[in-house]
Amino acid sequence: MTIASTNLQKEKIALAWSGGKDSSYALYQLQQSEQYEVAYLLSTINGNFKRLSMHGVKEELIEAQAAAIGLPLIKVYVYEADNQSYEKAMNEALLLLKARGINTIAFGDIFLEDLRSYREEKMASIGMSCLFPLWKKDTHQLVQDFLSSGFETMICCINDGYLNESWVGRTIDHQFIEDLPENVDPCGENGEFHSFCFKGPIFSQLIPIESKEKTYKALELRANDHPTPIPDIGTKGFWFIEIEKKK
Repeated sequence: MTIASTNLQKEKIALAWSGGKDSSYALYQLQQSEQYEVAYLLSTINGNFKRLSMHGVKEELIEAQAAAIGLPLIKVYVYEADNQSYEKAMNEALLLLKARGINTIAFGDIFLEDLRSYREEKMASIGMSCLFPLWKKDTHQLVQDFLSSGFETMICCINDGYLNESWVGRTIDHQFIEDLPENVDPCGENGEFHSFCFKGPIFSQLIPIESKEKTYKALELRANDHPTPIPDIGTKGFWFIEIEKKK
């Protein structure tokens, strides 16, 4: 007796990759999906400084993550500090993916309605769609699930409208969560902080890193290639920590 296979072919998609906890956990969830297969990672790189936009992490560290995950990395290089340049570069990358049979891009967004609408509008304009595997999940539970799944991540950037210099360079753990002020989302979903994930079930091996000096960049000097504005909560700038891969 022959039993017919009931397995359906999974849809190949790409994941917007920031290298932080949200995109890492989104990938982890998608890897367990029976409907989707992540075929590519998509990262926005500041072409002038060779660093991940917003997070300030070196390009080589994002490459190390992709290698440890085992997925090809599509880089979107942005050279000018305006949304028009960002959107032009992004559209070129998306059309490249579309030509390779990718019609859906997954994002690690959790509850920012304006950002989701922006992404959906831009994707629809080129005949592509969005997927949000973490959408509307409770961020307090989400960060606990992230930790219990075996992930480790370092805070690489903080918004000084929410947190001070002492927070950058910390590893997200239970003490970190307990110490957060009440007005800070535990997943940093409002842009309070960004992180770099160096260990977890999505990686074939730990990415050995070490933290170096801290630097401060005033808001007016920041390359603004992010599609949504920074909330007016007293932000004057951002603290970054240099993360390097151990040799």
